[in-house]
Amino acid sequence: MKYKQISNSLFLKNRENFVNLLPDNAIAIFQSNDEFPRSGDQNFPFKQNPDLFYLSGIDQEQSILLLYPNCPNPLYREVLFLRQTNDHIKVWEGHKYTKDQARATSGIATIYWLDDFDNILHSIIHYAEYIYLNTNENDRYAHSVPYRDIRFIKELREKYPLHKYERAAPLMRAIRAIKSKIEVELTQKACDITNDAFKRVLKFVKPNVMEYEIEAEIIHEFIKQTATGHAYSPIIASGNNANILHYTDNNQKCKDGELILMDFGAEYANYNADLTRTIPVNGRFTTRQKEVYNAVLHVMKEAKKLMVAGVIWNTYHEQVGEIMTEQLINLKLISSTDVKNQSSTYPAYKKYFMHGTSHHLGIDVHDFASRYTPFAEGNILTCEPGIYIPEEGFGVRLENDILITKNGNLDLMANIPIEVDEIEELMNA
Repeated sequence: MKYKQISNSLFLKNRENFVNLLPDNAIAIFQSNDEFPRSGDQNFPFKQNPDLFYLSGIDQEQSILLLYPNCPNPLYREVLFLRQTNDHIKVWEGHKYTKDQARATSGIATIYWLDDFDNILHSIIHYAEYIYLNTNENDRYAHSVPYRDIRFIKELREKYPLHKYERAAPLMRAIRAIKSKIEVELTQKACDITNDAFKRVLKFVKPNVMEYEIEAEIIHEFIKQTATGHAYSPIIASGNNANILHYTDNNQKCKDGELILMDFGAEYANYNADLTRTIPVNGRFTTRQKEVYNAVLHVMKEAKKLMVAGVIWNTYHEQVGEIMTEQLINLKLISSTDVKNQSSTYPAYKKYFMHGTSHHLGIDVHDFASRYTPFAEGNILTCEPGIYIPEEGFGVRLENDILITKNGNLDLMANIPIEVDEIEELMNA
């Protein structure tokens, strides 16, 4: 891992919060993610299962976490099972956790090698009434591959058919949305690295650079500052490419007079930043570009004021839609008549602002949380309004990451330039 070791107090507290939600005599098992093949002799870079990492801090393949707080044998109330290294692995793959390192990372005293898992589980599982197993229940995900959790559930049900099987995901959804002080600090670190990458780009961009050259400047800064890399596939969308919401080709020339919409973020210690900025290729906004940009910025500032504990998601999005509607009328993109005749299911503003304004952020970029639960203290949410105008050949989106606190919200990207004057001044320095 490139990042500094995280205090295991984070994982001790996370496990405490989780087991407090378990009924008596329940055992919970979390598996690491699969290693996915990329080609004949290569795998894709390994990415840990976010729930296993959240509960243990273990960032290594072929790992299993077992939690059984009422286990009659105290030795097995918290157990980590890890892949045992050997001389071959040491030469070809490098470092793997020792048992002492795993204890220091996780705060879990009992560590076994993976070969012991089946025997130990079999020796205690018959004393449990409930078995909590994990799957990916992020409502943005639809799986078509039988990943490790799915295979393990099938295997366990065949061996132990009469236990009461339960879902761990609803419990994880309840606790992961509220970020601790350490999680906020890790997210802030990712945001700070992203800030430096953006400022690097502002000094680099000029007419005729390629989108992929900008992407290269970003990843250079990320790796230089010990980020794992991109939190997600970066969007570097010049001109009309900005009107493709998930544009990732990043292969076009940035032309004089165009805008570039850039949506990117650093991943640090498995926590993510999510930034969007829109800048002029030549360092100066045209009058029309500035009008649209400032309209989006106005919506963003007003939306941030609405992001307070207790607010309901749907109410928030409806209120943001009303603010956006006013700006689109001012820009003469829609009319009062359009609004009067709009459909309740597809308001007039959706023609130019068709996506949501916010999502949870954390170990997952679109973090695991309920969209039906009101905003709460400790949530980190994006705020990302946009206006997309294909007929004018450009789009504008702005995005910052917001922490909700009892004293209002805290913008984790407040130091990243966003005002028109700031952008132009830095690009022309």
